[in-house]
Amino acid sequence: MPGFESGGGGFEEDVCVPSRRVVVTGATGLLGRAVLREFQNNDWWVLGTGYRRARPRHLRCDLLDEEAVRSFIQDYKPDVIVHCAAERRPDVVERHTEAAVHLNVHATATVAKEAASSGAFLIYISSDYVFDGRSPPHGEDDAPNPLNIYGRSKLEGERETLRHCPRAVVLRVPVLYGEVECVAESAVTALWSRVQQGEMESCTLDHWQQRFPTDTRDVATVCRKIAERGLQDPSIRGIFHFSAKEQMTKYEMAVAMAQAFNLPSAHLIPLTEQPGGALRPENPQLECSRLEMLGLSVEPRPFRLAITQSLWPFLPDKRWRQTVFH
Repeated sequence: MPGFESGGGGFEEDVCVPSRRVVVTGATGLLGRAVLREFQNNDWWVLGTGYRRARPRHLRCDLLDEEAVRSFIQDYKPDVIVHCAAERRPDVVERHTEAAVHLNVHATATVAKEAASSGAFLIYISSDYVFDGRSPPHGEDDAPNPLNIYGRSKLEGERETLRHCPRAVVLRVPVLYGEVECVAESAVTALWSRVQQGEMESCTLDHWQQRFPTDTRDVATVCRKIAERGLQDPSIRGIFHFSAKEQMTKYEMAVAMAQAFNLPSAHLIPLTEQPGGALRPENPQLECSRLEMLGLSVEPRPFRLAITQSLWPFLPDKRWRQTVFH
């Protein structure tokens, strides 16, 4: 079949599998891995897609290949599609705009069309960067006003989703962290290298932009709850917000990491001026009451506990594992 290949064994296996089927695009990424695991652990039959990082038991699929997307969705016949695949790094989007727009907008349109054609319920993962951050908190019905190309591409992805797929939810989330394959994989855990510099070298960190770092496990649980309700309740459609509640700059996140591991933080210097690179919203806080009123939210994990769970594998002294969770 053009455009994709199975990473291991094809679709059908000689085993008893759950009846509910979900496709997770971008299943090799930071959020996709958590979403995949959440559905697997709750009696769903799961197919994860990837491309450059596809591995055994994932489907290797180029989402820019419309025929490939159409073929695997028709073959697999998912009840739900969770579309996590995206270029989510604003500065990369600025430098490689065409490729990023193809993935964030055009591939999203293809997935939405095929979801509608197959009757699947679609969850599209969007971003708090669709807002300008000037009048927080931002509700689902507030007018978006993205400040950078990444935010505009995610907004266009939202519009393509809702235009092509009547059975769709747009889920906007903030900056994410979780179980990472390397600390650079998340803008949150990437701060760990700065924390570890210690007193040998001072380090300036952004203390201007307000963020709400959110654990991917919590987002994954929300996705599953939305999917399960959405299959039963036709009113579960449109735009929803989910976010952790702790407001932190990058500087404050780094200090919290240092405190969690009893490391020095005096070398971390707050920078209160707007950082360079792609423009960022100063405070893109999301108002999340719609999910909460429907009973589809979760209580976010506390940052200090969850970040230690993310970072302990990268400690030189693995004995920390014995003390972090107590």
